[in-house]
Amino acid sequence: MSDIKNYQMLINGKWVNASDKSSFNSINPTTGNVWCTVPEATIDDVNTAVNAADKAFNSGPWAGMSPTARGHCLHRLADLLAEHSESLGKIECIDTGKMYKETRWQAQYISEFFHFYAGCADKIHGETLPIDKPDLFVFTHREPLGVIAAVVPWNSQLFLSAVKIGPALAAGNTTVLKASEFAAAAMLEFGKLISMAGIPDGVVNIITGHGDPCGKTLTSHPLVSRISFTGGPTAAKHILHNSTNNFAEVSLELGGKSPFIVFEDVDIDSVVNGALGAIFGASGQSCVAGSRLLLQDTIADEFLERMTKQARNILIGDPMLEETEMGPLCTADQLDNIKREVAHAVAEGGQVLCGGQQPKKLGGLFYEPTIIDCPGPELNIVDTELFGPVLSVLRFKDEEEAIRLANNTKHGLAAGIFSRDGARSLRVSKKVKAGIIWINTYRAVSPIAEFGGMKNSGYGRESGFQAIYDYTRPKTVWMNTSSEPLGSQFVAR
Repeated sequence: MSDIKNYQMLINGKWVNASDKSSFNSINPTTGNVWCTVPEATIDDVNTAVNAADKAFNSGPWAGMSPTARGHCLHRLADLLAEHSESLGKIECIDTGKMYKETRWQAQYISEFFHFYAGCADKIHGETLPIDKPDLFVFTHREPLGVIAAVVPWNSQLFLSAVKIGPALAAGNTTVLKASEFAAAAMLEFGKLISMAGIPDGVVNIITGHGDPCGKTLTSHPLVSRISFTGGPTAAKHILHNSTNNFAEVSLELGGKSPFIVFEDVDIDSVVNGALGAIFGASGQSCVAGSRLLLQDTIADEFLERMTKQARNILIGDPMLEETEMGPLCTADQLDNIKREVAHAVAEGGQVLCGGQQPKKLGGLFYEPTIIDCPGPELNIVDTELFGPVLSVLRFKDEEEAIRLANNTKHGLAAGIFSRDGARSLRVSKKVKAGIIWINTYRAVSPIAEFGGMKNSGYGRESGFQAIYDYTRPKTVWMNTSSEPLGSQFVAR
């Protein structure tokens, strides 16, 4: 037990245990063994964190800091994130099973998001209004909302925190961030950079715990002004219910079952590479994973032959090793769910072209890259987000059918369209109901570009300059410029 690391939460600039000393274990999915413990926040702990954030918002250094000075803090945080990207990437790899070469790169690139929002901090402005009344000067300015509750999942947690904390702090808010109960270590390591960046105590608080009581108390707290949540639809329903206690603004990003549409005129080898990365990158544990492959029937057999051949050769193993190409799943529950859903798909008539089981020579939470040829869209697996390396394949005859299949889902986060016909790609992009459309590429991200979903994939947008306005509210000011006294509305008697 001496090798097990014991983490603490960041509340009001101090590293603390849960007030009742309770904690829970975090599992290294590569080995299946406990590697660290994390505090189980109590209701009192959450209240302390929110009160600290509220105090920091209303008084103290942060409240009086100029937008430019806030930007300087975010620039320093960005530099520190890049400087510590290797150590952060290593911790995230151990805790989640994601590939070290991916987590290391992602931590490095995420610094760009903080640099972007640092530059936005003193660019938030209102406007003057050409009002229809004489002698009145009317203008607006934008004010921060207050305490922001940010709830992130274990996958891409540094990235998802950046697109929540970055604009929130740039706008002058304070935050309480709830890390995932499945893999919180990377967020707690990130928290060590907060004070180093010159961000005052209480401005960023990081708590750990389960949905109840930690998440419930946070998202229903009367001092919380906005909730930014990334996760699953079941938890989102609870959050919406909780927000009736505080009328907080809410944004939701809830994952998807994204179509990867391939027309017959593509370079097959090139698009096979794209399709493999879209579903098997991060072991399929991505909200935007291209988990529904829609193939034009004229090339479907050839495409699948080439794709399955490559999928069988993907090197599965220790995510810390550079030669490894796919790591484990993060949780045992994911693995169990995937086993059930694949068995169900086979019972419904799906054909497993490759994979479909755990690797025999590996322990831990590994699952083979799996491709299932589905006879139709009615199979449960076609519209069920598995969050793992399982691809559902459907075939279409023409553009109209491709669009119909793409939209035949309760989700609407992302879609990929692959064709050499630019006009067709644009036509299809307009008709596919998803918040992010990639044409002849996939999974490209930038701090400059917004992202978010439709339908059961949630609402609201993150990243991009416009997102910063979601963390402010406009105030309208009316000023009488006339030197004349105000007239009486009442008759003198």
